[in-house]
Amino acid sequence: MNDWSDRILQDDDRIRALLQRTRTIAVLGIKPETRADRPAHYVPRSLQAAGYRIIPVPVYYPEVTEILGEPVYRRVADIPEPVDIVEVFRKPHDIPPHVPDILAKKPHAVWFQLGIRNDAAAEELARAGILVVQDRCLIVEHHRLIATERGG
Repeated sequence: MNDWSDRILQDDDRIRALLQRTRTIAVLGIKPETRADRPAHYVPRSLQAAGYRIIPVPVYYPEVTEILGEPVYRRVADIPEPVDIVEVFRKPHDIPPHVPDILAKKPHAVWFQLGIRNDAAAEELARAGILVVQDRCLIVEHHRLIATERGG
């Protein structure tokens, strides 16, 4: 896989394989419980219920120290353990300032949530050896590709 574009995942088999080996998901842009009606809260909550370890990395809410029962980190690079996926809940034009932070952590993959696409950031991450999924809902793909196979 020398070509960086091979690291942009679009087919079900490769996305399924990514989800099957994923245990830890850092959620950049997660919302706290006070915003439980927002996808940036209920998607990670659903992923946590599905068995993934969620590490919250909110962009705002400086007073919040815990989300979903987990301690908050202010930068992805500050997370003291390996991260399989960084799930991104940021508008496309807000992603570039986060790329150096994500690159410093070197997660296995970065997942831009449904409706989020930034081809330049995706290319930069892929060129650094990181797998990238764009414009897909992680919990929807989990249900479609993983949970249904398990009969769940």
